[in-house]
Amino acid sequence: MEEKNKLLTIGQFAALHGINKKTLMWYDEIGLFCPAVIHPDNGYRFYNYHQSPLLETILLLRELDVSVNEIKNFMKDRSAERLKCLLAEKTAELDQKILHLKAVRQTLYSRYQDMSTLLAMDLSEICLIQKEERCLVTVEIDKDTPFEKEVELITAETAKYQLGRLHDASYGSMISVQSLLSGDFDDYCSLFIEIPFLKQKKGLHIRPAGYYLRAFYQGRWDKMETRYREILSYAKKEGLKLTGFSYEKGINELVAQQMEDYIVQIEIPVA
Repeated sequence: MEEKNKLLTIGQFAALHGINKKTLMWYDEIGLFCPAVIHPDNGYRFYNYHQSPLLETILLLRELDVSVNEIKNFMKDRSAERLKCLLAEKTAELDQKILHLKAVRQTLYSRYQDMSTLLAMDLSEICLIQKEERCLVTVEIDKDTPFEKEVELITAETAKYQLGRLHDASYGSMISVQSLLSGDFDDYCSLFIEIPFLKQKKGLHIRPAGYYLRAFYQGRWDKMETRYREILSYAKKEGLKLTGFSYEKGINELVAQQMEDYIVQIEIPVA
């Protein structure tokens, strides 16, 4: 116990806590954390071991992005209750940041998969794939909905789900299989937003698990009808019943040089 009462130099104390001694000097200068002793002759700062828990608390709060002024106010009237409330608040903020970073990571991985698909794809191929269930946020539109209105609707929905950036999610459009079978190839009914880690289902569109026909289309939107007719012909030939909605998503927006280069991934559930 006596050893813990010994004084440590500023360098020793900084090393003990894995920080730069300039940080301790700054904390002292702003009155946030002062040394136990200042030598009267040379002004050297000395600390003792018993100050460690307090410094570690300050360092933890700083790591949680608590401002110096907030920490100062806490230090003036420290209590278990105040620390508990402060930590609860910052933990909630940290959880939100973690959720955001996970969403960004998922988006990066999704982009990585898109690029891998892009490099290996055969644009003429139509194939059967298996997909997991996903919850999608949807925005209703019709063929007369102007682009400006679509942007407004998407912006409102992203705000509702507290998305920090548009890239926290992926986006696409939906057209019903019924419309495709009726030859109404521009009868889009919804825009969808796929938000990573969205767990709730109430009020959301469920993209079902199961088998899907996947195809790709490159070019302008007004020529996509031809590709859909090829998909419908393929499904009929293979005896496959398409159901629900076709889900369209661009996969090369980041690298497409012009509209003619734009590639849409088309996925339609098979009953």
